[in-house]
Amino acid sequence: MTDHDPTYAIARTGDETLLFLEFNPCPDCGSIETPWEHGLADEDGELVISYSGVCSGCGASREYLFGLPEHESVGPFPNFGGPEPSELLDAGQWMAVADSAAGSVPVDAAAEDQRAATVMLIARAAVEEVIKFVPPDGDAVPEDAFWTDEGRALRDAEPGRFRVERLLVVRDSYSDPGVV
Repeated sequence: MTDHDPTYAIARTGDETLLFLEFNPCPDCGSIETPWEHGLADEDGELVISYSGVCSGCGASREYLFGLPEHESVGPFPNFGGPEPSELLDAGQWMAVADSAAGSVPVDAAAEDQRAATVMLIARAAVEEVIKFVPPDGDAVPEDAFWTDEGRALRDAEPGRFRVERLLVVRDSYSDPGVV
């Protein structure tokens, strides 16, 4: 996984793909504001998912092509994918999503606060995505599950966060909107 090239990585769901696009701002101006159009396309005889648009910041044309999943993953929001680990976001990026989501919920959020509950669902689902990188009978996310600079930096700063027992505690704590 060290030479990970996301050009034809499998896009398991639209939710996962939109997160990937947020992690990949316009290379010309750094904006993440691009109104994306998506659909199926034929790329050299291979059916792919195409996301294309024009950057709102600088007008640059942008396009990403993704492989189709073997099986469609359906489920309630947030639906990031099936039981297999992501090919679009590495384990550290998923942890960053969880951190950002959970960190945006006030500590004193009421359990009935629907926005807080939704954001905590995103945080929990993102931690579940990190857990998918742990091999069967493994006790931590392996090093090759971190292929981006951002992901490796998060792991290097606090490697203990990627141990299974800690991931499970964090995931379970994210069930309650009042716990961050």
